[in-house]
Amino acid sequence: MMDSEVSVLLHCAAWSGLLESQVQVELSESFNRKTDPALERQIEEVWTERVSKEPWLFNGSKFRLHSFCLASSSSVSPKHPSCTRSLVDRAEDQKVECTSDFAAQNSCHIPVDQAENTDHQEAAPLLTLRLGLTCYKDYLGTNWSCQVTELRQLGEVEFNDPLALLAQPLGVGGVVCTDDSKVVFIRRSQKVAEAGGLLDIPGGHPEPKVVCERLGREVCEEQIRVDMMQQRPVVSELFSSVCAEIRDEVNIPLSSLGQPVLMGVALNHTSAGRPSAEFYVSCSLMSDEVRKLYWKGGAEANESTDIVFLSTAEVLQLDRSSPLWSELCPSAKGAVLLYQAVKPDGQRCQKRPHDTQLIVSEDG
Repeated sequence: MMDSEVSVLLHCAAWSGLLESQVQVELSESFNRKTDPALERQIEEVWTERVSKEPWLFNGSKFRLHSFCLASSSSVSPKHPSCTRSLVDRAEDQKVECTSDFAAQNSCHIPVDQAENTDHQEAAPLLTLRLGLTCYKDYLGTNWSCQVTELRQLGEVEFNDPLALLAQPLGVGGVVCTDDSKVVFIRRSQKVAEAGGLLDIPGGHPEPKVVCERLGREVCEEQIRVDMMQQRPVVSELFSSVCAEIRDEVNIPLSSLGQPVLMGVALNHTSAGRPSAEFYVSCSLMSDEVRKLYWKGGAEANESTDIVFLSTAEVLQLDRSSPLWSELCPSAKGAVLLYQAVKPDGQRCQKRPHDTQLIVSEDG
């Protein structure tokens, strides 16, 4: 199914999705956005103009997805993982549509002798996300720039990477499935910055500042550096942030949500291929209960105006010929494509054990 707005970067169908213990991150300043003097001036000008019109805008720090390493889909064992810098080639290798024009040049394979060193581990990670840092200001000034085509061309010429100058903040989204097998969609408010009036899934961004705070570092957004963080707390924030967004946007208590299952990463081509990690999250409540909680209002109730439920069977059948498809925003389309490819419900409908806690407070 072709859709110019969205494509799948990577999926985890071979494992019906990945749990937190199966994912790791590699953090490095080398994964940050590359800079250019003229571009930096332009970013500042764009930001100054936007803030003058929308003084509530906040320049928060975000994680930047540079590349990833995924175990071979031919085996559940990570014995011979395949590493790639391509945000396209890997998705094509997994036979999932990916229309992004980013064709990175080099891929590699971890040598067998290095891979064998993980044999003693109970559950070696199957996916490594290579992350740097970026911010909302850079996102507006690059991914949303009217000159994004030129920025991609310059990145290709200067750095052999068309995405080198783009912010590429990593978002998160959650396909929430209720106990009566209904998937939760919310209709975005006309007042939000992107895709107003369209149907979406709950989502947002993992926050570097949250990671720093959990590590006991009190720091302002502009001072956050990669070396202030550790990889396991970052993975924890990646997984827990999607549940926090579900709580805040739909008003579902964390205690009613299962462990997030990472289905994969989708790319939003309406914002120059911005990546979003899409999760499957089971819910112990019935759809009617969720509807009542939604209308009571959560912490971010102003971001949406309605809640819509589709059966899992209906979601599995959605495609471009479906009347509802045109009502979905790009992030929701990407999540639906991943849900259809990964089908995480079958083996992953486990509720979170009482002795396992997501590091997110109930009051936000």
